Amino acid sequence: MDKMQPGRNDPCPCGSGLKYKKCCIAKGIPVSKTFTRDTIKTYLAKYDIRLKDGKEIEAIRRAGRIAVDTLKMVEPYIKPGVKTDDINTLVHDFTVKQGAIPAPLNYRGYPKSVCISINEVICHGIPGERILKDGDIANIDVTPILEGYYADASKTFFVGTPSPEAKKIVHVARESLKAGLSVSKPGNRIGDIGWAIQKYAEGRGCSVVREFVGHGIGTDFHEAPQVPHYGVQGRGIMLVPGMVFTIEPMINLGKKELHVLPDRWTAVTNDGSLSAQFEQTILITENGYESLTPYDLDVPLFK
Repeated sequence: MDKMQPGRNDPCPCGSGLKYKKCCIAKGIPVSKTFTRDTIKTYLAKYDIRLKDGKEIEAIRRAGRIAVDTLKMVEPYIKPGVKTDDINTLVHDFTVKQGAIPAPLNYRGYPKSVCISINEVICHGIPGERILKDGDIANIDVTPILEGYYADASKTFFVGTPSPEAKKIVHVARESLKAGLSVSKPGNRIGDIGWAIQKYAEGRGCSVVREFVGHGIGTDFHEAPQVPHYGVQGRGIMLVPGMVFTIEPMINLGKKELHVLPDRWTAVTNDGSLSAQFEQTILITENGYESLTPYDLDVPLFK
Protein backbone atom coordinates (compact mmCIF):
# COMPACT_ATOMS: atom_id res chain seq x y z
CA MET A 1 0.00 0.00 0.00
CA ASP A 2 1.42 3.40 -1.03
CA LYS A 3 1.76 5.54 2.08
CA MET A 4 1.29 9.29 1.79
CA GLN A 5 4.18 10.10 4.13
CA PRO A 6 6.03 12.90 2.30
CA GLY A 7 9.78 13.12 1.78
CA ARG A 8 11.78 15.85 3.47
CA ASN A 9 12.03 17.88 0.25
CA ASP A 10 8.43 17.35 -0.80
CA PRO A 11 5.85 20.13 -0.42
CA CYS A 12 4.47 20.10 3.13
CA PRO A 13 1.02 18.45 3.16
CA CYS A 14 -0.32 21.21 5.41
CA GLY A 15 -0.55 23.40 2.30
CA SER A 16 1.88 26.10 3.43
CA GLY A 17 3.86 25.97 0.18
CA LEU A 18 7.10 25.28 2.08
CA LYS A 19 9.12 22.11 1.92
CA TYR A 20 8.13 19.50 4.49
CA LYS A 21 11.55 19.75 6.24
CA LYS A 22 11.17 23.52 6.66
CA CYS A 23 7.58 23.40 7.84
CA CYS A 24 5.87 20.63 9.84
CA ILE A 25 9.07 18.66 10.54
CA ALA A 26 10.69 21.78 11.98
CA LYS A 27 7.55 22.45 14.06
CA GLY A 28 7.37 18.87 15.31
CA ILE A 29 3.91 18.36 13.81
CA PRO A 30 3.21 14.73 12.84
CA VAL A 31 1.77 13.97 9.44
CA SER A 32 -0.85 11.24 9.19
CA LYS A 33 0.46 7.81 8.24
CA THR A 34 -3.06 6.41 8.08
CA PHE A 35 -3.87 8.09 4.77
CA THR A 36 -3.05 6.03 1.75
CA ARG A 37 -3.54 6.81 -1.90
CA ASP A 38 -5.70 3.69 -2.02
CA THR A 39 -8.00 5.20 0.63
CA ILE A 40 -8.30 8.45 -1.27
CA LYS A 41 -9.06 6.66 -4.54
CA THR A 42 -11.50 4.25 -2.90
CA TYR A 43 -13.52 6.94 -1.12
CA LEU A 44 -13.76 9.03 -4.27
CA ALA A 45 -14.66 6.13 -6.56
CA LYS A 46 -16.96 4.25 -4.21
CA TYR A 47 -18.61 7.03 -2.19
CA ASP A 48 -17.88 10.22 -4.19
CA ILE A 49 -16.16 11.53 -1.04
CA ARG A 50 -13.15 13.72 -1.67
CA LEU A 51 -10.86 13.60 1.36
CA LYS A 52 -9.43 17.04 2.06
CA ASP A 53 -5.71 17.85 2.17
CA GLY A 54 -3.99 20.33 4.46
CA LYS A 55 -4.41 23.31 2.15
CA GLU A 56 -8.12 22.66 1.67
CA ILE A 57 -8.67 22.15 5.39
CA GLU A 58 -7.04 25.48 6.19
CA ALA A 59 -9.21 27.19 3.58
CA ILE A 60 -12.38 25.68 5.08
CA ARG A 61 -11.14 26.65 8.54
CA ARG A 62 -10.84 30.29 7.40
CA ALA A 63 -14.39 30.21 6.03
CA GLY A 64 -15.45 28.62 9.31
CA ARG A 65 -14.05 31.54 11.30
CA ILE A 66 -16.28 33.87 9.30
CA ALA A 67 -19.30 31.65 10.00
CA VAL A 68 -18.64 31.72 13.75
CA ASP A 69 -17.94 35.46 13.73
CA THR A 70 -21.22 36.00 11.89
CA LEU A 71 -23.16 34.15 14.58
CA LYS A 72 -21.42 36.21 17.27
CA MET A 73 -22.14 39.43 15.41
CA VAL A 74 -25.83 38.70 14.98
CA GLU A 75 -26.58 37.45 18.51
CA PRO A 76 -27.25 40.91 20.07
CA TYR A 77 -29.89 41.54 17.41
CA ILE A 78 -31.91 38.42 18.27
CA LYS A 79 -34.41 40.25 20.44
CA PRO A 80 -38.10 41.18 20.45
CA GLY A 81 -39.13 43.75 17.84
CA VAL A 82 -36.44 42.97 15.27
CA LYS A 83 -37.56 42.16 11.72
CA THR A 84 -36.05 39.01 10.27
CA ASP A 85 -35.24 40.75 7.01
CA ASP A 86 -33.10 43.21 8.97
CA ILE A 87 -31.13 40.25 10.36
CA ASN A 88 -30.68 39.04 6.79
CA THR A 89 -29.23 42.41 5.84
CA LEU A 90 -26.82 42.31 8.80
CA VAL A 91 -25.62 38.82 7.84
CA HIS A 92 -25.27 39.67 4.18
CA ASP A 93 -23.34 42.90 4.76
CA PHE A 94 -21.06 41.34 7.39
CA THR A 95 -20.26 38.35 5.17
CA VAL A 96 -19.39 40.53 2.19
CA LYS A 97 -17.28 42.82 4.40
CA GLN A 98 -15.17 39.78 5.32
CA GLY A 99 -14.47 39.14 1.65
CA ALA A 100 -16.87 36.20 1.50
CA ILE A 101 -20.12 35.35 -0.29
CA PRO A 102 -23.30 34.19 1.48
CA ALA A 103 -23.88 30.74 -0.01
CA PRO A 104 -27.67 30.56 0.54
CA LEU A 105 -28.37 33.59 -1.68
CA ASN A 106 -29.79 32.33 -4.99
CA TYR A 107 -28.89 28.73 -4.14
CA ARG A 108 -31.49 26.75 -6.09
CA GLY A 109 -33.64 29.87 -6.02
CA TYR A 110 -33.40 30.61 -2.29
CA PRO A 111 -33.96 34.39 -2.09
CA LYS A 112 -31.98 35.41 1.01
CA SER A 113 -28.49 35.26 2.53
CA VAL A 114 -29.36 33.39 5.74
CA CYS A 115 -31.94 30.90 6.98
CA ILE A 116 -33.93 32.04 10.03
CA SER A 117 -36.17 29.33 11.46
CA ILE A 118 -38.54 30.37 14.25
CA ASN A 119 -40.44 28.16 16.71
CA GLU A 120 -42.16 25.38 14.71
CA VAL A 121 -40.01 26.06 11.64
CA ILE A 122 -37.47 23.23 11.39
CA CYS A 123 -35.18 24.71 8.75
CA HIS A 124 -34.90 26.94 5.68
CA GLY A 125 -37.06 29.74 7.10
CA ILE A 126 -36.96 32.71 4.73
CA PRO A 127 -36.32 36.13 6.32
CA GLY A 128 -38.98 38.73 5.60
CA GLU A 129 -41.50 40.92 7.40
CA ARG A 130 -41.85 38.64 10.42
CA ILE A 131 -41.00 40.36 13.70
CA LEU A 132 -39.29 38.45 16.51
CA LYS A 133 -41.45 38.21 19.63
CA ASP A 134 -40.66 37.61 23.28
CA GLY A 135 -40.57 33.86 23.93
CA ASP A 136 -39.64 32.87 20.38
CA ILE A 137 -36.71 30.63 19.56
CA ALA A 138 -34.80 31.42 16.36
CA ASN A 139 -32.24 29.32 14.54
CA ILE A 140 -29.71 31.32 12.51
CA ASP A 141 -27.99 29.23 9.82
CA VAL A 142 -25.05 30.78 7.95
CA THR A 143 -22.74 29.51 5.20
CA PRO A 144 -20.01 31.80 3.90
CA ILE A 145 -17.95 31.02 0.81
CA LEU A 146 -14.39 32.30 1.08
CA GLU A 147 -12.12 31.93 -1.94
CA GLY A 148 -14.21 29.02 -3.20
CA TYR A 149 -14.46 27.14 0.12
CA TYR A 150 -17.61 26.68 2.20
CA ALA A 151 -18.26 26.31 5.94
CA ASP A 152 -21.67 25.82 7.55
CA ALA A 153 -22.83 26.59 11.10
CA SER A 154 -26.00 27.38 13.00
CA LYS A 155 -27.24 28.10 16.50
CA THR A 156 -30.67 28.43 18.06
CA PHE A 157 -31.18 31.54 20.17
CA PHE A 158 -33.78 32.56 22.73
CA VAL A 159 -35.71 35.72 21.96
CA GLY A 160 -36.36 37.46 25.25
CA THR A 161 -37.52 35.17 28.05
CA PRO A 162 -37.93 31.51 27.04
CA SER A 163 -40.70 29.19 28.14
CA PRO A 164 -39.89 25.90 29.88
CA GLU A 165 -40.66 24.12 26.59
CA ALA A 166 -38.26 26.39 24.70
CA LYS A 167 -35.52 25.80 27.26
CA LYS A 168 -35.99 22.06 26.95
CA ILE A 169 -35.88 21.77 23.17
CA VAL A 170 -32.92 24.11 22.76
CA HIS A 171 -30.99 22.23 25.44
CA VAL A 172 -31.79 18.84 23.90
CA ALA A 173 -30.83 20.05 20.41
CA ARG A 174 -27.46 21.32 21.59
CA GLU A 175 -26.75 18.17 23.58
CA SER A 176 -27.75 16.13 20.52
CA LEU A 177 -25.01 17.81 18.51
CA LYS A 178 -22.55 17.06 21.31
CA ALA A 179 -23.68 13.41 21.29
CA GLY A 180 -22.93 13.18 17.56
CA LEU A 181 -19.56 14.85 17.97
CA SER A 182 -18.60 12.48 20.77
CA VAL A 183 -18.49 9.48 18.41
CA SER A 184 -16.88 11.29 15.46
CA LYS A 185 -13.51 9.59 15.12
CA PRO A 186 -11.65 7.31 12.71
CA GLY A 187 -12.89 3.74 12.67
CA ASN A 188 -16.42 4.66 13.69
CA ARG A 189 -19.15 4.84 11.09
CA ILE A 190 -21.69 7.40 9.96
CA GLY A 191 -24.42 5.30 11.54
CA ASP A 192 -22.75 5.75 14.92
CA ILE A 193 -23.32 9.51 14.69
CA GLY A 194 -27.02 9.14 13.95
CA TRP A 195 -27.41 6.43 16.58
CA ALA A 196 -25.85 8.61 19.30
CA ILE A 197 -28.05 11.58 18.41
CA GLN A 198 -31.25 9.53 18.15
CA LYS A 199 -30.59 7.71 21.41
CA TYR A 200 -30.04 10.95 23.29
CA ALA A 201 -32.93 12.97 21.79
CA GLU A 202 -35.55 10.23 21.94
CA GLY A 203 -34.42 9.40 25.45
CA ARG A 204 -35.51 12.92 26.43
CA GLY A 205 -38.94 12.52 24.83
CA CYS A 206 -38.09 14.46 21.67
CA SER A 207 -37.92 13.36 18.04
CA VAL A 208 -35.34 13.53 15.26
CA VAL A 209 -36.15 14.92 11.82
CA ARG A 210 -35.44 12.40 9.05
CA GLU A 211 -35.85 14.44 5.87
CA PHE A 212 -32.89 16.78 6.40
CA VAL A 213 -29.40 15.53 7.20
CA GLY A 214 -25.79 16.60 7.61
CA HIS A 215 -23.57 16.57 4.54
CA GLY A 216 -20.07 16.79 3.21
CA ILE A 217 -18.85 20.30 2.52
CA GLY A 218 -15.75 22.08 1.29
CA THR A 219 -15.52 23.05 -2.36
CA ASP A 220 -19.30 22.81 -2.73
CA PHE A 221 -22.26 23.61 -0.46
CA HIS A 222 -23.44 20.01 -0.33
CA GLU A 223 -21.07 17.11 -0.97
CA ALA A 224 -21.02 13.43 -0.10
CA PRO A 225 -21.54 11.87 2.34
CA GLN A 226 -24.98 12.40 3.76
CA VAL A 227 -24.95 12.25 7.57
CA PRO A 228 -28.36 11.24 8.97
CA HIS A 229 -29.11 12.19 12.57
CA TYR A 230 -30.70 8.80 13.22
CA GLY A 231 -29.32 5.38 12.48
CA VAL A 232 -27.94 2.03 13.51
CA GLN A 233 -24.72 1.69 15.45
CA GLY A 234 -21.89 0.20 13.39
CA ARG A 235 -23.57 0.83 10.02
CA GLY A 236 -22.63 3.14 7.19
CA ILE A 237 -19.42 4.50 5.72
CA MET A 238 -16.35 4.29 7.94
CA LEU A 239 -14.97 7.61 9.13
CA VAL A 240 -11.39 8.30 8.04
CA PRO A 241 -9.07 11.31 8.47
CA GLY A 242 -9.65 14.00 5.89
CA MET A 243 -13.44 13.70 5.82
CA VAL A 244 -15.18 17.07 6.27
CA PHE A 245 -18.91 17.23 6.90
CA THR A 246 -21.61 18.88 8.95
CA ILE A 247 -23.52 17.50 11.89
CA GLU A 248 -26.75 19.48 12.27
CA PRO A 249 -29.49 17.59 14.13
CA MET A 250 -32.98 19.06 13.87
CA ILE A 251 -34.85 18.06 17.01
CA ASN A 252 -38.60 18.45 17.56
CA LEU A 253 -40.31 18.78 20.91
CA GLY A 254 -43.23 16.78 19.51
CA LYS A 255 -43.41 14.30 16.66
CA LYS A 256 -40.90 14.06 13.82
CA GLU A 257 -43.32 14.50 10.91
CA LEU A 258 -43.10 17.70 8.86
CA HIS A 259 -44.34 19.44 5.77
CA VAL A 260 -42.90 22.14 3.51
CA LEU A 261 -44.86 25.35 3.00
CA PRO A 262 -45.94 26.59 -0.45
CA ASP A 263 -42.78 28.73 -0.68
CA ARG A 264 -41.07 25.32 -1.27
CA TRP A 265 -38.41 26.06 1.35
CA THR A 266 -39.85 26.48 4.85
CA ALA A 267 -40.15 23.14 6.66
CA VAL A 268 -42.43 23.08 9.71
CA THR A 269 -43.53 20.50 12.26
CA ASN A 270 -46.89 18.91 11.46
CA ASP A 271 -48.05 19.17 15.06
CA GLY A 272 -46.90 22.77 15.52
CA SER A 273 -44.35 21.78 18.16
CA LEU A 274 -41.10 23.67 18.67
CA SER A 275 -37.99 22.62 16.75
CA ALA A 276 -34.36 23.54 17.41
CA GLN A 277 -31.00 22.93 15.76
CA PHE A 278 -27.27 23.40 16.29
CA GLU A 279 -24.73 22.77 13.54
CA GLN A 280 -20.98 22.64 13.13
CA THR A 281 -18.67 21.69 10.27
CA ILE A 282 -16.11 19.12 11.39
CA LEU A 283 -12.94 17.44 10.16
CA ILE A 284 -12.14 13.84 11.04
CA THR A 285 -8.56 13.80 12.34
CA GLU A 286 -6.20 10.97 13.26
CA ASN A 287 -7.47 10.84 16.84
CA GLY A 288 -10.99 12.23 16.68
CA TYR A 289 -12.44 15.37 15.17
CA GLU A 290 -11.77 19.08 14.91
CA SER A 291 -14.60 21.58 14.57
CA LEU A 292 -13.87 23.94 11.70
CA THR A 293 -16.69 26.20 12.96
CA PRO A 294 -15.94 26.03 16.69
CA TYR A 295 -18.19 27.73 19.21
CA ASP A 296 -18.77 26.92 22.86
CA LEU A 297 -21.32 24.14 23.37
CA ASP A 298 -21.16 24.40 27.17
CA VAL A 299 -21.85 28.08 27.78
CA PRO A 300 -25.14 28.60 29.71
CA LEU A 301 -28.03 28.84 27.25
CA PHE A 302 -30.02 31.37 29.27
CA LYS A 303 -28.47 34.02 31.44
